[in-house]
Amino acid sequence: MIYLDLFLAFFRIGLFSFGGGYAALPLIQDAVVTGKGWLTMSQFTDLLTISQMTPGPIALNASTFVGTQVAGLLGAIVATAGCVAPSCIIVLILAKLYFKYKNLNAMQNILFGLRPAVVSLIATAGVGILFTALGIGTSLDFIALGIFALAFLALRVFKPSPILIISLSGVAGLLIHLIKPLI
Repeated sequence: MIYLDLFLAFFRIGLFSFGGGYAALPLIQDAVVTGKGWLTMSQFTDLLTISQMTPGPIALNASTFVGTQVAGLLGAIVATAGCVAPSCIIVLILAKLYFKYKNLNAMQNILFGLRPAVVSLIATAGVGILFTALGIGTSLDFIALGIFALAFLALRVFKPSPILIISLSGVAGLLIHLIKPLI
């Protein structure tokens, strides 16, 4: 039964994840944290970190991670298949329709209407993750706030590779963890 639950949960996520992986974050959070209770919010934040550090789409990495956590290797395969199946079906149908009707104003208007909704999904997920990562609502973690601020500024001003920022943030976290007991 857990395999069917995993497949259906990630099938739904895959089915309604318009706009890519970041737009899927609130759906994933709702399914695995709020709905099924498979992960805590802290584990969900870790899942996002791992999903960012590994190659591939966030939703796909998240489905594999959750599937592994919940039901091992077979769970990972089932959850990943559930996440991918709707996209394969929808892309085949949409590609055929798009090439047939791409010059219609109605098609352009639909896409125009979807863009702001997708941005709001991404922003909602981002704010929720930010609050969890910084401890907002519990006890503000000033070290995490400092790492966030430095990473944010570096990305905006210098535009380095995200991999460099992730690596440096991980090193900073490790150093802080090693130095903290000495203080």
